Amino acid sequence: MNVLERGVRRVDAFQQAYRPLAFGFGVIKKFGDDRAGSLAALIAYYGFLAVFPLLLLLTTFLGFIMDRNSDLRDAVIRSALSDFPIVGPQLGQAINPLRGSTLGVGLGLVGLMWGTLGVTQACQLAMAEVWNVPGVDRPPFVNRLLRGLGLLGVLAIGLAATTAVALSSAGGSGALVWVGGLLGTVVVNVGLFALAFRVLTVKDIPTRSLLPGAVVGGIGWTSLQAAGAYLVDHQLRHASQVYGYFASVLGLISWIFLTAQLTLYAAETNVVWARHLWPRSIVQPPLTEADKRAFDDIAAQGERRPEQSVDSTWDDEGVAST
Repeated sequence: MNVLERGVRRVDAFQQAYRPLAFGFGVIKKFGDDRAGSLAALIAYYGFLAVFPLLLLLTTFLGFIMDRNSDLRDAVIRSALSDFPIVGPQLGQAINPLRGSTLGVGLGLVGLMWGTLGVTQACQLAMAEVWNVPGVDRPPFVNRLLRGLGLLGVLAIGLAATTAVALSSAGGSGALVWVGGLLGTVVVNVGLFALAFRVLTVKDIPTRSLLPGAVVGGIGWTSLQAAGAYLVDHQLRHASQVYGYFASVLGLISWIFLTAQLTLYAAETNVVWARHLWPRSIVQPPLTEADKRAFDDIAAQGERRPEQSVDSTWDDEGVAST
């Protein structure tokens, strides 16, 4: 054993013995085992394609139901655009509601709704991979479609809730109002993550197993929004004037990708907590029991038919054999 390996093994022993570090490394390790970075990129791709149809759906729908209340309509749109703090103003200028005959608008809305379901399918795939759900146990197309519509409903609830929080704190000033608005935003975001995880995750996973990640995701998403708002106010105020739409597109893609990564780290937190997948080893052998359980779950994920059974065994030295 060389000096470098001895040093790494000392670090490994320390993180395994210290529970918070062991849990954090377990989440990171699980994220890598599931290739969640690639899943986040897939969500970001479909999310980028879905942003404009979703905003077009929103503005058109609000145009129908709030035609006589322009102030409330503008407040809802501003709340939606606040989820994109770096490029929100540019998105607002680029989106105009659908107009024309009722039939034409209706068909257009149906087409937009169908186009946005790609990101919901990508999110469901990611949750199935994170929880290592065997292919035979994954829901069929119709169920996934309904779950996708449910996710859009969760987004609508979130938009209404964030608008209510923003309006309730808009009339006041001072530190107390700011803290109250921040806490309200955290509570809303935690609830939204919990609902989204419940909609996207197979029903065999109990709801209580989805709550730790919801807390992580809600706090993390609120922090990202605050950091984005700070960047806009202090660093990127004139960026759009210099780089134009090129900066807007890059900013939008980066923001969606960062959000997807946060969501998957929160989901991995749920899995690691529910299945006690820590401590994990940095170098092997030996493998920890959590390592073996994690690899067993990945192996069982390969089942594609009810007639198929995938099992894995381990020898005394912790080396896999099949």
